[in-house]
Amino acid sequence: MSDRTFNVLFLCTGNSARSILAESALTKRGGQFRAFSAGSHPKGAVNPDALALLADIEYPIEGLRSKSWDEFAVPGAPVMDFVFTVCDDAAGEACPVWLGHPVTAHWGIEDPSSVQGSDMERRRAFVTALRYLENRIALFAALPIEKLEASALRAKVREIGQGEGASSPRSDVA
Repeated sequence: MSDRTFNVLFLCTGNSARSILAESALTKRGGQFRAFSAGSHPKGAVNPDALALLADIEYPIEGLRSKSWDEFAVPGAPVMDFVFTVCDDAAGEACPVWLGHPVTAHWGIEDPSSVQGSDMERRRAFVTALRYLENRIALFAALPIEKLEASALRAKVREIGQGEGASSPRSDVA
């Protein structure tokens, strides 16, 4: 394995829950990856249930914030090697042109912040979303990235998004 660090951007519409969970999970894993997250229409604040879960399991929360994907599409921004959409809303949107032509894939996860109910029901939704994201991140991190041809790498990261916990694109979401 080389000493190269790969930049990974997780995208979601609001950048308040799923993409934040993914950023923290990949940051916790460490290794050859540097994680970022952003949204097409950021809510401006991280979901408190996401922060509570991450803090409770001692995942990194320092520096997590809801921000626009525009921050990563300007000169001087970190060049992304991988860009993953983790919610259905962002999957169908026109994304910025990413410098460096990163490998992209859709890893749709149901929105835990849409769950209404008790604290326990909401917590369960966030735990489930994080578990699915962690499973995908583990599969991704195990790929021999530097040994795969570009087309094979694209196919592998897209295949990961079709696994357990994948949500189908919703036509009723604008």
